[in-house]
Amino acid sequence: MATISVPPIIEYGMATYALPGQSESGDRYLVRQRSYGALIAVVDGLGHGDEAAAAAKLAISVLQGSRQESVIALVQQCHEKLRATRGVVMSMASIDAGQGLMTWIGVGNVQGMMLRHGAIKGSPHEELLLRAGVVGAQLPPLQAAVLPVTHGDTLLFATDGIRAGFSEDVSALEPPQKCADRILATYCRQNDDALVLVTRYREVRT
Repeated sequence: MATISVPPIIEYGMATYALPGQSESGDRYLVRQRSYGALIAVVDGLGHGDEAAAAAKLAISVLQGSRQESVIALVQQCHEKLRATRGVVMSMASIDAGQGLMTWIGVGNVQGMMLRHGAIKGSPHEELLLRAGVVGAQLPPLQAAVLPVTHGDTLLFATDGIRAGFSEDVSALEPPQKCADRILATYCRQNDDALVLVTRYREVRT
């Protein structure tokens, strides 16, 4: 029987900066297409260096191995697995392509924004409500938000190595990789690890 390939519903670009003198970055990301949609996440291990990277990689591993759990359940799973680490802050989004909905959640300070199809720089956008806490150490009461998502909508996550103000400099008309590279080059603090992930939703039309 021939294998039927599923067209990707997510186009994305990622740009990252590792603090000089460190062996690897503590900022990690995941873009994973699933049977019903996609899971998108950015994780920032607390501090710098090997311990921060180890915590971030463990969180991504938990998300990579997940099934179809809610984003709240995924944060809770990460929290339990990361108790022996220094912990992470994280933001993630789960897209249900069948329903045309995106559920997102943030613990800590990984900024998230949604820009609608065709929006230009400076257009109104929706921002992820972040709750103070550390996954693996101190988890706040968790509450996710649900937004409609349509073809061409752009989701951006950025760690705290990116200076404030970048959200007014994002265009849904710009290719995701070009946007990620430009945001990193323009807004990187250069005194911390940094990561920018730009994803664009593409409906699969038959």
